[in-house]
Amino acid sequence: MKKVLAITAIILVVLVSCKKAEPTPAPEITPDPPKEAEVTEPAGDQCFASRLNGNIVALSFNVNSHQEVNGKLSYNLTGKDKNEGTLIGNMKGDTLIADYTFVSEGVSSVREVVFLQKDGTLIEGYGDVVDANNKVTFKDKKKLKFDAKNTLTKVDCPQ
Repeated sequence: MKKVLAITAIILVVLVSCKKAEPTPAPEITPDPPKEAEVTEPAGDQCFASRLNGNIVALSFNVNSHQEVNGKLSYNLTGKDKNEGTLIGNMKGDTLIADYTFVSEGVSSVREVVFLQKDGTLIEGYGDVVDANNKVTFKDKKKLKFDAKNTLTKVDCPQ
């Protein structure tokens, strides 16, 4: 029995040593040519407004090459105190998401605003909000509603 095991072991060693695997050449990786950087110049001030049933909403903003937004927003709604303030946020595709910092009745507040850009207009989004850390934000931006009655149309910016 010992001879059979010894012979089997020798045969296995010979077979394994004879069967050397040839190394497979590594696939050649050719880099894509570098893409030209897209340089997006700021579009300048963009102005939008809505005048409906005595309510006036006015928005002016600028978008830089990093899709950062800054501007001014004001609400003059019938039966409510006028409030106006600054807008700082970002463009995410066709959606403007920003913090609106304003003073109303002598109190400074921050509220998140969302506008959907569609066919040269901006439609303000609304939905459930939460108040945390002195800032009002939307609970779930995916559930926002964009109603045509909240549409701001493009207007000439004041000089």
